[in-house]
Amino acid sequence: MNKKHYSESAKRIITLLLGLIQLVLETGIYAWFWFKSYYPELSGPRISQDGYNLGYGLKFQTNGHIVVLLIYFMLLFFFARTYGSLRVGYNKPLDVFLSQIFTILIVNVITYMQLSLMRNWLVSAGPMMKILFWELVFAFCWTYLSDIFYRSFVQSPRPLLLISGDHPTDDIERKFGSRADRFKIVKRMNISSSVEELKKECLSSEYGGVIIWDIPTARRNDLVKFCYENRIRMYIMPKISDVLLKGADQLHLFDTPVLLVREYSLKVEQRFLKRLIDVVCSLILIVLFSPLMLITAISVFLCDRGPVLYKQVRCTEGRREFEILKFRSMYINAEKDGVARLASKNDSRITPVGRVIRRIRFDELPQLFNILKGDMSFIGPRPERPEIIKGYMEEMPEFAYRMNVKAGLAGYAQVYGKYNTTPYDKLKLDLTYIENYSVWMDIKLMLLTLKILFTPDATEGVDEDQITAMKKEARDNEQ
Repeated sequence: MNKKHYSESAKRIITLLLGLIQLVLETGIYAWFWFKSYYPELSGPRISQDGYNLGYGLKFQTNGHIVVLLIYFMLLFFFARTYGSLRVGYNKPLDVFLSQIFTILIVNVITYMQLSLMRNWLVSAGPMMKILFWELVFAFCWTYLSDIFYRSFVQSPRPLLLISGDHPTDDIERKFGSRADRFKIVKRMNISSSVEELKKECLSSEYGGVIIWDIPTARRNDLVKFCYENRIRMYIMPKISDVLLKGADQLHLFDTPVLLVREYSLKVEQRFLKRLIDVVCSLILIVLFSPLMLITAISVFLCDRGPVLYKQVRCTEGRREFEILKFRSMYINAEKDGVARLASKNDSRITPVGRVIRRIRFDELPQLFNILKGDMSFIGPRPERPEIIKGYMEEMPEFAYRMNVKAGLAGYAQVYGKYNTTPYDKLKLDLTYIENYSVWMDIKLMLLTLKILFTPDATEGVDEDQITAMKKEARDNEQ
Protein backbone atom coordinates (compact mmCIF):
# COMPACT_ATOMS: atom_id res chain seq x y z
CA MET A 1 0.00 0.00 0.00
CA ASN A 2 1.60 3.30 -1.09
CA LYS A 3 1.80 6.33 1.16
CA LYS A 4 -0.92 8.31 -0.64
CA HIS A 5 -3.43 5.46 -0.49
CA TYR A 6 -2.60 4.81 3.16
CA SER A 7 -3.14 8.49 3.95
CA GLU A 8 -6.62 8.42 2.39
CA SER A 9 -7.47 5.20 4.22
CA ALA A 10 -6.31 6.72 7.50
CA LYS A 11 -8.48 9.80 6.93
CA ARG A 12 -11.49 7.59 6.25
CA ILE A 13 -10.86 5.45 9.35
CA ILE A 14 -10.49 8.54 11.57
CA THR A 15 -13.73 10.02 10.19
CA LEU A 16 -15.57 6.75 10.82
CA LEU A 17 -14.16 6.53 14.35
CA LEU A 18 -15.17 10.11 15.15
CA GLY A 19 -18.69 9.38 13.90
CA LEU A 20 -18.91 6.09 15.77
CA ILE A 21 -17.74 7.65 19.04
CA GLN A 22 -20.29 10.43 18.59
CA LEU A 23 -23.18 7.98 18.10
CA VAL A 24 -22.06 5.81 21.02
CA LEU A 25 -21.87 8.78 23.39
CA GLU A 26 -25.25 10.11 22.24
CA THR A 27 -26.69 6.65 22.84
CA GLY A 28 -25.04 6.79 26.27
CA ILE A 29 -26.97 9.98 27.07
CA TYR A 30 -30.19 8.21 26.12
CA ALA A 31 -29.15 5.14 28.16
CA TRP A 32 -28.73 7.31 31.28
CA PHE A 33 -32.30 8.60 31.02
CA TRP A 34 -33.62 5.18 30.00
CA PHE A 35 -32.39 3.56 33.21
CA LYS A 36 -33.04 6.61 35.40
CA SER A 37 -36.48 7.66 34.14
CA TYR A 38 -38.13 5.70 31.37
CA TYR A 39 -37.52 2.10 32.42
CA PRO A 40 -38.82 2.74 35.97
CA GLU A 41 -41.87 4.38 34.44
CA LEU A 42 -42.49 1.45 32.08
CA SER A 43 -41.87 -1.25 34.67
CA GLY A 44 -43.61 0.32 37.67
CA PRO A 45 -47.32 0.38 38.65
CA ARG A 46 -49.59 1.92 36.05
CA ILE A 47 -52.44 3.97 37.54
CA SER A 48 -55.15 5.34 35.26
CA GLN A 49 -56.54 8.88 35.56
CA ASP A 50 -59.54 7.39 37.38
CA GLY A 51 -57.27 5.87 40.01
CA TYR A 52 -57.43 2.27 38.77
CA ASN A 53 -54.30 0.15 38.93
CA LEU A 54 -53.64 -1.10 35.42
CA GLY A 55 -51.05 -3.61 36.58
CA TYR A 56 -47.28 -3.65 36.33
CA GLY A 57 -45.54 -2.69 33.17
CA LEU A 58 -42.77 -4.28 31.17
CA LYS A 59 -39.93 -6.21 32.74
CA PHE A 60 -36.65 -6.40 30.79
CA GLN A 61 -33.70 -8.66 31.25
CA THR A 62 -30.21 -7.62 30.10
CA ASN A 63 -30.93 -8.58 26.49
CA GLY A 64 -34.06 -6.43 26.50
CA HIS A 65 -32.10 -3.36 27.56
CA ILE A 66 -29.49 -4.06 24.91
CA VAL A 67 -32.18 -4.25 22.22
CA VAL A 68 -33.74 -0.93 23.31
CA LEU A 69 -30.38 0.85 23.21
CA LEU A 70 -29.39 -0.84 19.95
CA ILE A 71 -32.60 0.36 18.29
CA TYR A 72 -31.78 3.90 19.39
CA PHE A 73 -28.22 3.58 18.06
CA MET A 74 -29.44 2.24 14.70
CA LEU A 75 -31.94 5.09 14.34
CA LEU A 76 -29.15 7.57 15.02
CA PHE A 77 -26.93 5.86 12.46
CA PHE A 78 -29.65 5.75 9.78
CA PHE A 79 -30.62 9.42 10.03
CA ALA A 80 -27.01 10.52 10.53
CA ARG A 81 -26.12 8.86 7.22
CA THR A 82 -29.20 10.35 5.54
CA TYR A 83 -28.48 13.90 6.66
CA GLY A 84 -24.68 13.69 6.46
CA SER A 85 -24.07 14.47 10.12
CA LEU A 86 -21.10 12.07 10.25
CA ARG A 87 -19.11 13.91 7.59
CA VAL A 88 -16.77 15.71 9.96
CA GLY A 89 -13.90 17.23 7.99
CA TYR A 90 -15.72 16.83 4.68
CA ASN A 91 -18.54 19.33 5.29
CA LYS A 92 -18.40 22.67 7.05
CA PRO A 93 -18.93 22.38 10.84
CA LEU A 94 -22.10 24.50 10.76
CA ASP A 95 -23.56 22.23 8.09
CA VAL A 96 -22.61 19.13 10.08
CA PHE A 97 -24.15 20.55 13.26
CA LEU A 98 -27.34 21.48 11.42
CA SER A 99 -27.52 17.91 10.15
CA GLN A 100 -27.07 16.62 13.68
CA ILE A 101 -29.92 18.82 14.93
CA PHE A 102 -32.31 17.19 12.46
CA THR A 103 -30.96 13.72 13.24
CA ILE A 104 -31.39 14.14 16.99
CA LEU A 105 -34.85 15.71 16.71
CA ILE A 106 -36.23 13.02 14.40
CA VAL A 107 -34.70 10.12 16.35
CA ASN A 108 -36.05 11.37 19.67
CA VAL A 109 -39.52 12.01 18.29
CA ILE A 110 -39.59 8.44 16.97
CA THR A 111 -38.22 7.14 20.27
CA TYR A 112 -40.84 9.03 22.28
CA MET A 113 -43.56 7.43 20.17
CA GLN A 114 -41.91 4.03 20.64
CA LEU A 115 -41.81 4.43 24.41
CA SER A 116 -45.43 5.60 24.48
CA LEU A 117 -46.48 2.50 22.53
CA MET A 118 -44.59 0.31 24.99
CA ARG A 119 -46.48 1.93 27.88
CA ASN A 120 -49.78 2.05 25.96
CA TRP A 121 -50.02 5.68 27.06
CA LEU A 122 -47.97 8.84 26.68
CA VAL A 123 -44.77 8.68 28.72
CA SER A 124 -43.38 11.72 30.52
CA ALA A 125 -42.02 14.31 28.10
CA GLY A 126 -39.63 15.89 30.64
CA PRO A 127 -36.82 13.31 30.37
CA MET A 128 -37.03 13.40 26.56
CA MET A 129 -36.60 17.19 26.58
CA LYS A 130 -33.52 16.74 28.77
CA ILE A 131 -32.18 14.14 26.34
CA LEU A 132 -32.67 16.60 23.48
CA PHE A 133 -30.93 19.38 25.39
CA TRP A 134 -27.87 17.40 26.43
CA GLU A 135 -27.48 15.70 23.07
CA LEU A 136 -27.62 19.05 21.25
CA VAL A 137 -25.05 20.53 23.65
CA PHE A 138 -22.82 17.50 23.14
CA ALA A 139 -23.31 17.54 19.36
CA PHE A 140 -22.33 21.22 19.17
CA CYS A 141 -19.16 20.73 21.21
CA TRP A 142 -18.23 17.46 19.52
CA THR A 143 -18.73 18.86 16.01
CA TYR A 144 -16.45 21.85 16.46
CA LEU A 145 -13.81 20.01 18.52
CA SER A 146 -13.74 17.18 15.96
CA ASP A 147 -13.47 19.67 13.13
CA ILE A 148 -10.55 21.45 14.82
CA PHE A 149 -8.84 18.12 15.46
CA TYR A 150 -9.42 16.89 11.90
CA ARG A 151 -8.11 20.03 10.24
CA SER A 152 -5.16 20.40 12.62
CA PHE A 153 -3.85 16.84 12.60
CA VAL A 154 -5.50 14.90 9.77
CA GLN A 155 -6.43 16.98 6.75
CA SER A 156 -4.53 19.60 4.81
CA PRO A 157 -5.78 21.15 1.55
CA ARG A 158 -5.36 18.72 -1.34
CA PRO A 159 -3.12 20.24 -4.05
CA LEU A 160 -4.79 19.96 -7.44
CA LEU A 161 -3.88 20.38 -11.10
CA LEU A 162 -6.61 22.05 -13.16
CA ILE A 163 -6.80 21.04 -16.83
CA SER A 164 -9.36 23.09 -18.75
CA GLY A 165 -10.62 23.79 -22.24
CA ASP A 166 -11.21 27.04 -24.09
CA HIS A 167 -13.77 28.56 -21.74
CA PRO A 168 -13.11 30.60 -18.57
CA THR A 169 -12.43 28.68 -15.36
CA ASP A 170 -13.64 31.36 -12.95
CA ASP A 171 -16.79 29.45 -11.94
CA ILE A 172 -15.12 26.11 -11.18
CA GLU A 173 -12.21 27.82 -9.39
CA ARG A 174 -14.67 29.75 -7.25
CA LYS A 175 -16.47 26.54 -6.28
CA PHE A 176 -13.28 24.70 -5.34
CA GLY A 177 -12.03 27.86 -3.64
CA SER A 178 -15.11 27.91 -1.41
CA ARG A 179 -13.63 24.81 0.23
CA ALA A 180 -10.10 26.11 0.69
CA ASP A 181 -9.80 23.84 3.72
CA ARG A 182 -10.05 20.80 1.43
CA PHE A 183 -8.77 21.88 -1.98
CA LYS A 184 -6.02 24.08 -3.38
CA ILE A 185 -5.51 24.56 -7.11
CA VAL A 186 -1.74 24.96 -7.43
CA LYS A 187 -1.38 24.88 -11.21
CA ARG A 188 -3.53 25.42 -14.30
CA MET A 189 -2.98 23.92 -17.73
CA ASN A 190 -4.93 24.21 -20.97
CA ILE A 191 -5.90 21.25 -23.12
CA SER A 192 -4.09 22.97 -26.00
CA SER A 193 -0.83 21.78 -24.43
CA SER A 194 0.67 18.66 -25.95
CA VAL A 195 -0.50 15.25 -24.75
CA GLU A 196 2.98 14.47 -23.47
CA GLU A 197 3.12 17.64 -21.39
CA LEU A 198 -0.28 16.99 -19.83
CA LYS A 199 0.48 13.38 -18.95
CA LYS A 200 3.88 14.24 -17.54
CA GLU A 201 2.36 16.93 -15.32
CA CYS A 202 -0.38 14.56 -14.11
CA LEU A 203 2.28 12.11 -12.94
CA SER A 204 3.95 14.73 -10.76
CA SER A 205 3.94 13.87 -7.06
CA GLU A 206 3.21 17.53 -6.36
CA TYR A 207 -0.53 16.98 -6.90
CA GLY A 208 -3.12 15.02 -4.98
CA GLY A 209 -5.53 14.95 -7.91
CA VAL A 210 -6.51 16.39 -11.27
CA ILE A 211 -9.55 18.54 -12.12
CA ILE A 212 -10.78 17.85 -15.67
CA TRP A 213 -12.93 20.81 -16.67
CA ASP A 214 -14.69 21.59 -19.95
CA ILE A 215 -12.58 19.41 -22.25
CA PRO A 216 -13.74 17.97 -25.62
CA THR A 217 -14.95 14.40 -25.17
CA ALA A 218 -12.25 12.66 -27.22
CA ARG A 219 -9.38 14.37 -25.38
CA ARG A 220 -11.12 13.89 -22.06
CA ASN A 221 -11.57 10.15 -22.54
CA ASP A 222 -7.88 9.71 -23.32
CA LEU A 223 -6.90 11.69 -20.24
CA VAL A 224 -9.34 9.83 -17.98
CA LYS A 225 -7.97 6.44 -19.04
CA PHE A 226 -4.41 7.63 -18.48
CA CYS A 227 -5.18 8.92 -14.97
CA TYR A 228 -7.08 5.75 -14.07
CA GLU A 229 -4.24 3.58 -15.30
CA ASN A 230 -1.79 5.50 -13.11
CA ARG A 231 -4.06 5.62 -10.05
CA ILE A 232 -4.48 9.41 -10.17
CA ARG A 233 -7.55 10.87 -8.46
CA MET A 234 -9.82 12.81 -10.84
CA TYR A 235 -12.53 15.44 -10.35
CA ILE A 236 -14.59 15.46 -13.55
CA MET A 237 -17.51 17.70 -14.43
CA PRO A 238 -19.90 15.37 -16.33
CA LYS A 239 -21.67 16.26 -19.53
CA ILE A 240 -25.37 15.47 -20.02
CA SER A 241 -24.59 12.25 -21.91
CA ASP A 242 -22.47 11.10 -18.94
CA VAL A 243 -25.42 11.61 -16.58
CA LEU A 244 -27.71 9.60 -18.88
CA LEU A 245 -25.22 6.73 -19.06
CA LYS A 246 -24.71 6.76 -15.29
CA GLY A 247 -28.39 5.95 -14.81
CA ALA A 248 -28.43 3.19 -17.42
CA ASP A 249 -29.28 -0.44 -16.61
CA GLN A 250 -26.48 -2.91 -17.20
CA LEU A 251 -27.34 -5.89 -19.39
CA HIS A 252 -25.32 -8.78 -20.77
CA LEU A 253 -25.77 -10.21 -24.26
CA PHE A 254 -23.86 -13.44 -23.85
CA ASP A 255 -20.37 -12.12 -22.99
CA THR A 256 -20.95 -8.51 -24.07
CA PRO A 257 -21.94 -5.85 -21.48
CA VAL A 258 -24.66 -3.51 -22.76
CA LEU A 259 -25.95 -0.27 -21.22
CA LEU A 260 -29.72 0.25 -21.53
CA VAL A 261 -30.90 3.87 -21.46
CA ARG A 262 -34.70 3.65 -21.34
CA GLU A 263 -36.99 5.71 -23.54
CA TYR A 264 -39.34 6.32 -20.57
CA SER A 265 -38.50 7.67 -17.15
CA LEU A 266 -40.61 5.98 -14.47
CA LYS A 267 -42.10 2.51 -14.54
CA VAL A 268 -45.85 1.99 -14.05
CA GLU A 269 -45.50 0.72 -10.48
CA GLN A 270 -43.18 3.62 -9.64
CA ARG A 271 -45.72 6.13 -10.94
CA PHE A 272 -48.47 4.51 -8.85
CA LEU A 273 -46.44 4.56 -5.62
CA LYS A 274 -45.24 8.10 -6.27
CA ARG A 275 -48.81 9.34 -6.78
CA LEU A 276 -50.02 7.49 -3.67
CA ILE A 277 -47.30 9.12 -1.56
CA ASP A 278 -48.17 12.53 -3.03
CA VAL A 279 -51.88 12.27 -2.19
CA VAL A 280 -51.41 10.92 1.33
CA CYS A 281 -48.59 13.30 2.31
CA SER A 282 -50.21 16.41 0.79
CA LEU A 283 -53.46 15.77 2.71
CA ILE A 284 -51.56 15.30 5.98
CA LEU A 285 -49.39 18.39 5.47
CA ILE A 286 -52.32 20.60 4.45
CA VAL A 287 -53.96 19.79 7.78
CA LEU A 288 -50.75 20.20 9.81
CA PHE A 289 -49.64 23.45 8.13
CA SER A 290 -53.07 25.09 7.91
CA PRO A 291 -52.38 27.35 10.98
CA LEU A 292 -49.04 28.45 9.49
CA MET A 293 -50.65 29.08 6.11
CA LEU A 294 -53.32 31.22 7.79
CA ILE A 295 -50.69 33.29 9.64
CA THR A 296 -48.65 33.69 6.44
CA ALA A 297 -51.72 34.77 4.46
CA ILE A 298 -52.60 37.43 7.05
CA SER A 299 -48.99 38.70 7.10
CA VAL A 300 -48.86 38.98 3.29
CA PHE A 301 -52.15 40.91 3.23
CA LEU A 302 -51.20 43.31 6.03
CA CYS A 303 -47.86 44.10 4.38
CA ASP A 304 -49.31 46.04 1.43
CA ARG A 305 -53.03 45.15 1.40
CA GLY A 306 -52.58 43.21 -1.82
CA PRO A 307 -53.67 39.72 -2.92
CA VAL A 308 -52.51 36.87 -0.70
CA LEU A 309 -51.97 34.26 -3.40
CA TYR A 310 -49.97 34.60 -6.57
CA LYS A 311 -50.78 32.44 -9.59
CA GLN A 312 -48.24 31.88 -12.31
CA VAL A 313 -48.18 29.66 -15.40
CA ARG A 314 -45.53 26.93 -15.14
CA CYS A 315 -44.76 23.76 -17.10
CA THR A 316 -44.88 20.21 -15.81
CA GLU A 317 -44.54 16.75 -17.41
CA GLY A 318 -44.65 16.84 -21.20
CA ARG A 319 -44.39 20.67 -21.06
CA ARG A 320 -48.05 20.83 -20.05
CA GLU A 321 -48.94 24.24 -18.59
CA PHE A 322 -50.67 24.73 -15.24
CA GLU A 323 -51.13 27.53 -12.70
CA ILE A 324 -48.82 27.23 -9.73
CA LEU A 325 -49.97 28.65 -6.37
CA LYS A 326 -47.65 30.65 -4.12
CA PHE A 327 -47.98 33.15 -1.34
CA ARG A 328 -47.18 36.50 -2.95
CA SER A 329 -43.66 37.60 -1.98
CA MET A 330 -43.25 40.52 -4.42
CA TYR A 331 -45.00 43.84 -4.78
CA ILE A 332 -48.02 44.01 -7.08
CA ASN A 333 -47.08 44.42 -10.76
CA ALA A 334 -43.49 43.35 -10.08
CA GLU A 335 -43.26 42.36 -13.75
CA LYS A 336 -45.43 45.10 -15.22
CA ASP A 337 -43.13 45.28 -18.23
CA GLY A 338 -44.18 41.74 -19.13
CA VAL A 339 -40.62 40.35 -19.03
CA ALA A 340 -40.13 37.10 -17.08
CA ARG A 341 -36.99 37.17 -14.97
CA LEU A 342 -35.43 35.27 -12.07
CA ALA A 343 -35.16 36.88 -8.65
CA SER A 344 -31.76 38.47 -8.09
CA LYS A 345 -29.77 39.33 -4.97
CA ASN A 346 -31.32 42.23 -3.04
CA ASP A 347 -34.23 42.28 -5.51
CA SER A 348 -36.21 45.47 -4.87
CA ARG A 349 -39.41 43.78 -6.05
CA ILE A 350 -39.56 41.56 -2.94
CA THR A 351 -41.64 42.79 0.00
CA PRO A 352 -40.31 42.72 3.61
CA VAL A 353 -42.67 39.84 4.43
CA GLY A 354 -41.72 38.23 1.14
CA ARG A 355 -38.06 38.13 2.10
CA VAL A 356 -38.92 36.21 5.27
CA ILE A 357 -41.29 33.68 3.70
CA ARG A 358 -38.93 33.12 0.75
CA ARG A 359 -36.03 32.44 3.10
CA ILE A 360 -37.98 29.83 5.07
CA ARG A 361 -39.84 28.62 1.94
CA PHE A 362 -43.31 29.32 3.35
CA ASP A 363 -44.23 30.98 0.06
CA GLU A 364 -44.27 27.47 -1.43
CA LEU A 365 -46.87 26.01 0.96
CA PRO A 366 -49.93 26.58 -1.31
CA GLN A 367 -48.31 24.21 -3.80
CA LEU A 368 -49.53 21.38 -1.59
CA PHE A 369 -52.85 21.93 -3.36
CA ASN A 370 -51.10 21.67 -6.76
CA ILE A 371 -49.70 18.32 -5.60
CA LEU A 372 -53.09 17.10 -4.42
CA LYS A 373 -54.60 18.10 -7.77
CA GLY A 374 -51.93 16.17 -9.68
CA ASP A 375 -50.14 19.00 -11.46
CA MET A 376 -47.04 18.48 -9.35
CA SER A 377 -45.31 15.88 -7.22
CA PHE A 378 -43.46 16.31 -3.93
CA ILE A 379 -40.14 15.47 -5.57
CA GLY A 380 -39.23 16.34 -9.12
CA PRO A 381 -37.63 19.08 -11.22
CA ARG A 382 -38.89 22.51 -10.21
CA PRO A 383 -41.46 23.81 -12.73
CA GLU A 384 -40.23 26.71 -14.87
CA ARG A 385 -42.19 29.40 -16.70
CA PRO A 386 -42.84 28.82 -20.44
CA GLU A 387 -40.97 32.01 -21.37
CA ILE A 388 -37.88 31.02 -19.42
CA ILE A 389 -37.97 27.47 -20.82
CA LYS A 390 -38.15 28.85 -24.34
CA GLY A 391 -35.13 31.07 -23.68
CA TYR A 392 -33.09 28.22 -22.20
CA MET A 393 -33.97 25.82 -25.00
CA GLU A 394 -32.70 28.24 -27.64
CA GLU A 395 -29.21 27.66 -26.28
CA MET A 396 -29.79 24.30 -24.54
CA PRO A 397 -32.36 22.04 -26.29
CA GLU A 398 -31.59 19.33 -23.72
CA PHE A 399 -33.46 21.42 -21.12
CA ALA A 400 -36.61 19.65 -22.33
CA TYR A 401 -35.32 16.37 -20.86
CA ARG A 402 -36.19 17.49 -17.32
CA MET A 403 -39.88 17.53 -18.31
CA ASN A 404 -39.92 13.77 -18.82
CA VAL A 405 -41.39 13.55 -15.33
CA LYS A 406 -43.89 15.57 -13.31
CA ALA A 407 -42.61 18.82 -11.80
CA GLY A 408 -41.93 18.83 -8.07
CA LEU A 409 -42.23 20.98 -4.96
CA ALA A 410 -38.59 20.11 -4.24
CA GLY A 411 -36.05 18.14 -6.16
CA TYR A 412 -32.53 16.86 -6.50
CA ALA A 413 -31.35 20.22 -7.83
CA GLN A 414 -32.84 22.05 -4.84
CA VAL A 415 -31.26 19.68 -2.30
CA TYR A 416 -27.80 19.52 -3.86
CA GLY A 417 -27.80 22.90 -5.59
CA LYS A 418 -28.90 26.45 -4.82
CA TYR A 419 -31.40 28.91 -6.26
CA ASN A 420 -28.63 30.51 -8.30
CA THR A 421 -27.17 27.23 -9.60
CA THR A 422 -26.86 27.60 -13.37
CA PRO A 423 -29.58 25.99 -15.54
CA TYR A 424 -26.99 23.65 -17.07
CA ASP A 425 -25.95 22.31 -13.66
CA LYS A 426 -29.59 22.14 -12.52
CA LEU A 427 -30.38 20.10 -15.62
CA LYS A 428 -27.62 17.61 -14.81
CA LEU A 429 -28.86 17.30 -11.23
CA ASP A 430 -32.46 16.79 -12.34
CA LEU A 431 -31.41 14.18 -14.90
CA THR A 432 -29.46 12.38 -12.16
CA TYR A 433 -32.73 12.11 -10.24
CA ILE A 434 -34.78 11.02 -13.27
CA GLU A 435 -32.31 8.38 -14.43
CA ASN A 436 -31.71 6.93 -10.95
CA TYR A 437 -35.26 7.17 -9.58
CA SER A 438 -36.45 5.01 -6.73
CA VAL A 439 -39.10 5.40 -4.02
CA TRP A 440 -36.32 5.44 -1.44
CA MET A 441 -34.67 8.36 -3.27
CA ASP A 442 -37.94 10.30 -3.03
CA ILE A 443 -38.16 9.60 0.71
CA LYS A 444 -34.51 10.59 1.23
CA LEU A 445 -34.96 13.83 -0.71
CA MET A 446 -38.07 14.65 1.34
CA LEU A 447 -36.02 14.27 4.53
CA LEU A 448 -33.16 16.36 3.11
CA THR A 449 -35.59 19.06 1.98
CA LEU A 450 -36.37 19.76 5.66
CA LYS A 451 -32.70 20.53 6.14
CA ILE A 452 -32.34 22.99 3.25
CA LEU A 453 -35.26 25.02 4.60
CA PHE A 454 -32.75 26.32 7.15
CA THR A 455 -29.80 26.68 4.77
CA PRO A 456 -29.49 30.40 3.90
CA ASP A 457 -27.53 30.07 0.63
CA ALA A 458 -30.13 27.66 -0.77
CA THR A 459 -32.41 30.64 -1.42
CA GLU A 460 -29.73 33.08 -2.54
CA GLY A 461 -30.64 35.06 -5.63
CA VAL A 462 -28.65 35.29 -8.85
CA ASP A 463 -26.34 38.11 -9.86
CA GLU A 464 -27.32 40.12 -12.90
CA ASP A 465 -24.17 39.15 -14.78
CA GLN A 466 -24.78 35.52 -13.85
CA ILE A 467 -28.23 35.66 -15.43
CA THR A 468 -26.66 36.88 -18.67
CA ALA A 469 -24.01 34.15 -18.67
CA MET A 470 -26.32 31.25 -17.75
CA LYS A 471 -27.58 30.35 -21.21
CA LYS A 472 -24.21 30.73 -22.94
CA GLU A 473 -22.57 28.29 -20.53
CA ALA A 474 -24.92 25.45 -21.45
CA ARG A 475 -24.05 25.12 -25.13
CA ASP A 476 -20.36 25.72 -24.51
CA ASN A 477 -20.15 22.87 -22.03
CA GLU A 478 -21.62 20.36 -24.46
CA GLN A 479 -19.06 21.04 -27.17
